Amino acid sequence: MFQRLSQKETAIGNFRQKETYGLSALMESDFFSNLLPYEKKILADHAEIIALPKGDVLFSPGDKAERIYLLSSGILRIFKPLDGGTDEEIAYFTPGDLIGDFDFARGARYNAQAEALENSSLVMFPRYGLTMDSFAQEMPGIAARLLLNSAAMVTERIKSTRKLIAENISLVRELHRKAYEDPGTGLWKYTFLADETDRILEEPMALIMIKPDRFKVLVDSLGHAAGDKAMLQIARVLKSFPYRLGRGWALRFRSNETGILINKCSAAEAESLAHSLSQAISALAPIPLATSDVSSHAAFSFSASIAWGIWPDDNRDWQTLTEGLYDLLMEVWKDGGNKIVRYKGGC
Repeated sequence: MFQRLSQKETAIGNFRQKETYGLSALMESDFFSNLLPYEKKILADHAEIIALPKGDVLFSPGDKAERIYLLSSGILRIFKPLDGGTDEEIAYFTPGDLIGDFDFARGARYNAQAEALENSSLVMFPRYGLTMDSFAQEMPGIAARLLLNSAAMVTERIKSTRKLIAENISLVRELHRKAYEDPGTGLWKYTFLADETDRILEEPMALIMIKPDRFKVLVDSLGHAAGDKAMLQIARVLKSFPYRLGRGWALRFRSNETGILINKCSAAEAESLAHSLSQAISALAPIPLATSDVSSHAAFSFSASIAWGIWPDDNRDWQTLTEGLYDLLMEVWKDGGNKIVRYKGGC
């Protein structure tokens, strides 16, 4: 962890100049704006310089944000540790950057880790051994104005973020689409459904899953490229349904298991959509197989196994519904396919 710099260390080289500059720079930051000069001097007296050796951690996920820091020298890396030993990179801080001000202003806990990539020094407020509560008891007027500044900063940052999003709404939509788009078909990935379930569920919600029949015959004869092209044709059919209805999503679940999710869809409408989907897939042009193919079929004809269900009618637990629907789809497919069945899991 960080180390406090002693009086002897501050006498080495020009560190006292660095210390004076660092404290001054911290007091001139936005966080301490609108304070009077004498108030800034008092705050500077309650701050200190700390050293963070290379590889040491300044804060970790779950730590309460009780201080703010100004990086005087070095580089800090901010990241989220993930399962499996991987990290999600968030930001890199260089000299002059203020660290932790937003979390400190909100009285939040950090959701990331800060680590020194090289020997670094920072100005810290309040200093080691002092808390905002104890500072408020000592200097209630300054503490009140500081907290008012922090509240204004949080409000302004939220407003700025909203303005940025509003001004770049098409970009935000594009980034959202790319994050969840299956690159092979242009369908929504299953992760979209998993991540957005709470937001998009609207009763009644129809989930219709499909799996093309005899797909292995096509791939064995013409290769995976032919299978990819066939999936593109199926994807175009799937996309046409939400487009025509003006609501819903076309999804890719796993390998060649796809489907549509339609909100505010009754059981009668869902059953009609399942039959229309089956007919549309069967109407796709057959694909001639290789002449050397020993199969009894000269061409691959499209058909699909289809399973559908309604949330919450067929099961109030969404996860149970999707898993049961998938299991039913696989049963129908293994039984010969080209069939439409409804999942009835019970509530």
